[in-house]
Amino acid sequence: MLKVLITGGAGFIGNSIIEKLKNTYELIVLDNFSPQIHGNDYKKSYLYNNIKDKCRIIKGSICDINDVESALINIDYIIHLAAETGTGQSMYELGKYTDVNIKGTSNLLEVILKNKVPIKKIILASSRSVYGEGMYSCEDHGIVMPKTRSFEDMKNKDFEIKCPECGKNAEVINTTETCNLNPISYYAFTKLSQEKILEVMCPMMDLPYTILRYQNVYGAGQSLNNPYTGILSIFSRLLLENRDINIFEDGNESRDFVHVHDVASITCNVIENNNTNYQCINVGSGERISVIEIAEKLKTLYLSKSKIHISGDFRKGDIRHNIADIKKAEYLCNFKIEYSFERGITEFTEWVLNQNVNNSENVNTSFIQSINEIKDKGMFFQND
Repeated sequence: MLKVLITGGAGFIGNSIIEKLKNTYELIVLDNFSPQIHGNDYKKSYLYNNIKDKCRIIKGSICDINDVESALINIDYIIHLAAETGTGQSMYELGKYTDVNIKGTSNLLEVILKNKVPIKKIILASSRSVYGEGMYSCEDHGIVMPKTRSFEDMKNKDFEIKCPECGKNAEVINTTETCNLNPISYYAFTKLSQEKILEVMCPMMDLPYTILRYQNVYGAGQSLNNPYTGILSIFSRLLLENRDINIFEDGNESRDFVHVHDVASITCNVIENNNTNYQCINVGSGERISVIEIAEKLKTLYLSKSKIHISGDFRKGDIRHNIADIKKAEYLCNFKIEYSFERGITEFTEWVLNQNVNNSENVNTSFIQSINEIKDKGMFFQND
């Protein structure tokens, strides 16, 4: 049976991939079981217990060359999920994001080269963040690709994207893989660095690769304790405790939410799909949903008494909108969205309600601490 190494495979995306591949391949997971994701005792975590009998687990770090060597023995395919993922956190913990995302990726290729491991293909879980603001349309200048929003505009509560040619408001459109790459957070820079490492090294190593640019992935298993990523989880914790929610900007900022099962489906598809070799492919739903819509939907589903406050606060490094153009995924992988947002968000909230959510005060304190960390580093602005 062919062997697949899944780095970071104990995370919630890895969980869904393992469920789909467990009867087809021999699966090996390399994961450091970060307390930020799994809690202080990873053996009690939902994610660990969901996969422990479905694969061989190596507790180790992508940053440790010896752990990487052990994990790569007799491996045929690699799905590289391991990464630090908090956009805000990345702006002040540059060393950690460099070590895990960039150095970790280079470690994989270095061991493959050094030990002449005959890997058939590597699949990288990248991010739509590499596009920055992505693609927009200006009534006078057509398709434009704006840079970072003006700090002064945002201080004045003008959060919309401007045409870089004339300065008028531009309308968001679906971003294709041909969009200019313009990372505006350090996290995004490290994801683009991962892509470039593969693009430079893999052809010289005769090693096929596929880069999947995930949009905002959500679903059951998403950490409810990590204060740095996932507004669905953060909002859920606050709403279940009837705590007020602070919506940044004007609430109309939007994201393309794609269910983890759909993400797992296309990730599994590309393993032996030679049409995807040396390709970058968007993975999303092709639709966008505003942050205020998400908060109100979750409030309804949880029957919460929380108040939703739109503050005008904002973080540096955040984008305004994003929507993926998924035509390439449809063409190369026959990709079809199975989970509408309505179905996915309903199942997500049902899963949350069935979890034993403990230490809620500690989690709320962690979320406040994460905001204070950003403030202390000058990356967060409070609008009066």
